[in-house]
Amino acid sequence: MAPPAQSQRSPSPSQPSGKGEVSDLKMQLRQLAGSRAPGTDDTKRELFKKVISYMTIGIDVSSVFSEMVMCSATSDIVLKKMCYLYVGNYAKHNPDLALLTINFLQRDCKDEDPMIRGLALRSLCSLGVANLVEYLVGPLGNGLKDGNNYVRMVAAVGVLKLYHISASTCVDADFPALLKHLMLKDKDAQVVANCLTSLQEIWTLEASKSEEAAREREALLSKPVIYYFLNRIKEFNEWAQCIVLELVSKYVPSDSDEIFDIMNLLEDRLQHANGAVVLASIKVFLHMTLSMTDVHQQVYERIKAPLLTLVSSGSPEQSYAVLSHLHLLVMRAPFIFSSDYKHFYCQYNEPFYVKKLKLEMLTAVANESNTYEIVTELCEYVANVDIPMARESIRAVGKIALQQYDVNAIVDRLLQFLEMEKEHVTAETLVLVKDLLRKYPQWSHDCIAVVGNISSKNVQEPKAKAALIWMLGEYAQDMQDSPYILESLIENWDEEHSAEVRLHLLTAVMKCFLRRPPETQKALGAALAAGIADFHQDVHDRALFYYRLLQYDVTVAERIVNPPKQAVSVFADTQSSEIKDRIFDEFNSLSVVYQKPSYMFTDKEYRGPFAFSEELGNLSIGTEPADNVVAAQVVEANDKDLLLSTSEKEESQGYGNNGSAYSAPSYNASTTTGASQGHLDLVSLDQPSTVHTTASFAIDELLGLGMPAAPNPAPLPSALLLNAKATIDPNAFQQKWRQLPVSLSQDISIDPRGVAAMTNPQALPQHMQGHSIHCIASGGQAPNFKFFFFAQKAEESSVYLVECIINSSSCKVQLKIKADDQSTSEAFSELFQSALSKFVLP
Repeated sequence: MAPPAQSQRSPSPSQPSGKGEVSDLKMQLRQLAGSRAPGTDDTKRELFKKVISYMTIGIDVSSVFSEMVMCSATSDIVLKKMCYLYVGNYAKHNPDLALLTINFLQRDCKDEDPMIRGLALRSLCSLGVANLVEYLVGPLGNGLKDGNNYVRMVAAVGVLKLYHISASTCVDADFPALLKHLMLKDKDAQVVANCLTSLQEIWTLEASKSEEAAREREALLSKPVIYYFLNRIKEFNEWAQCIVLELVSKYVPSDSDEIFDIMNLLEDRLQHANGAVVLASIKVFLHMTLSMTDVHQQVYERIKAPLLTLVSSGSPEQSYAVLSHLHLLVMRAPFIFSSDYKHFYCQYNEPFYVKKLKLEMLTAVANESNTYEIVTELCEYVANVDIPMARESIRAVGKIALQQYDVNAIVDRLLQFLEMEKEHVTAETLVLVKDLLRKYPQWSHDCIAVVGNISSKNVQEPKAKAALIWMLGEYAQDMQDSPYILESLIENWDEEHSAEVRLHLLTAVMKCFLRRPPETQKALGAALAAGIADFHQDVHDRALFYYRLLQYDVTVAERIVNPPKQAVSVFADTQSSEIKDRIFDEFNSLSVVYQKPSYMFTDKEYRGPFAFSEELGNLSIGTEPADNVVAAQVVEANDKDLLLSTSEKEESQGYGNNGSAYSAPSYNASTTTGASQGHLDLVSLDQPSTVHTTASFAIDELLGLGMPAAPNPAPLPSALLLNAKATIDPNAFQQKWRQLPVSLSQDISIDPRGVAAMTNPQALPQHMQGHSIHCIASGGQAPNFKFFFFAQKAEESSVYLVECIINSSSCKVQLKIKADDQSTSEAFSELFQSALSKFVLP
């Protein structure tokens, strides 16, 4: 019986059938090299396809390089393209292999077929090998003078590639002058566009080194050149039109008549089918009329229809890009778009990112005449199954209410949201109701009546729970169960993971106690005890602060914690007008889509603290003379402005200010006198200590804060002395920073007055130098600043290296300390923090 026939399977062209597959390809290609038999080109195509497919999936086929080059001697354009693709991929990483390609590429640059000449020239310029630039000059010069427009177009871009490989070679060969001649004289529009693109980049980069290049760059914005491009605008393709229009937007016309002439000439570009051309034309119109207020407003009216048309056509991604630009214009002139609010209604099949942008625009265009229709539409979105969409809709309704449009009806609708019994709807509405009550206190009665029926157990989101707690404290006299709800929340203190909620809970129970003392007495005592023992620094400090206020004088505490409230008139905007103007200047770019200026996402220094690398190369290195050191301000313990400072007496009694575990202070008879004296020093009050002793006993007994005596304080560590004249070479610092492990990493707070002093970039380095801690490098801009410090142990060579990242908006500092002697890292950290805490605005 014969064995069953094996199934014949043709190997996939994208997968090698065995280890010898590449070797087989090499042998087959070598056999075909130089062959002119019929069907040879077809066989070569199949083999070339296999080589390209292997290369695409990451298989190394560089071993067939010489065979591929030998097989390139053909007139088949498809084979040529595949060979150039292969050569371009391997030659740039293997200069030795690139040398093998020079002869056949130079030969192809002289081929009769202009397509092959152009492809060969493009491949030759794309090799990117600095040692081979001498072989590019001749073919590029011939290409710029070629009779075929395709070859000249490729050569124009090739000059730019040559400039990036070797700028001096490009300039010495006088290629920029040839490009300028082609740009102004060539009949082919695409050649002109490529010449313009290359010249703009070359002259921009050369302007810092050559006055002639700077003059040539300015000459591009001269009236004859601009009019030359405008008169040929219709000959260019869409990409080239965008390049030309971007250039025209930088041109400064001599008078208003010239502005109108240019706008009339570009009027039909607003009707172009390509969105990029339309946006580029709009940029020209907007920038040229900035100084003409009436005409500028008319431009908004004129460009409104083309933009709305683009938004409704095309893919969601294209619509979003156009909608981002429309959003920018709406924010600048909402009244012009107020009658077109229906164009910003959301479609059911739109992606969420498009819907969110439309909601922001609906909020911006709302006014007295259209608020009812817009809010009605937004209320429909609240019931949407898409939870993020429902949340954004509620926020949009709140923003309209904060703009003082139809507040009565909006508040009624918001209170209806609370009755929907959907967790995400309730959470967002509570946050919104809190903001509304801050601006419209007169609505407190209606809002509190509904909010009082909401169980705190049904609110889990931290921001919503914090809003509910704020209302329980702020309107404790109007909410009958307020003390008891707060007491139940305090009982679950350890289960609450959000520091924001715990902070609001402390303040709310304090307010409630000042209004309804008997009912809140127990809750306040429990809250203060839990807060003082809390691991979070801010919660601990606030609880300690409230305790000391009550210990001193309840009347003073009420004036501070619960002063007469004034309605909030304006809520802070997230973006400054300066940033918005900067984004407008960068119209028709990614800045508009990202809603931030370009430097914020292209410059490393503006990406936030976690975007910094370990390298110091981008930071400014420098040393300041000792004469410029500013004497550190001496902050006395009894400064009335520093109620939250911690004196040495408190430290000796166990008031840690940066540890991971806190214990409640002892207030029994054996330590009351010392503690009271410590508080007396802290708030700097000229009263007999017996008064505070009595007050301390009274408040401890009232709130049930009697604690066991504090343990004996541990002896203070010996002071760490630093070398005031320590120096280190930047390269040595960099090397040590890479070698040493991190000894200590901490997050601490900085005095807001110190943040204010950072408007002078040298203020902090000079201050720290006064404490024998020297700055080796600094960088960044608000809100994120980064510093590298070093210090040296006195009479020893042991050094300490510090990376200090300061966020000026949150007043937080991230410290990373490396040390030769890691056993003293803690002591140095305390010394560094002590010096930093004294950094304030002079």
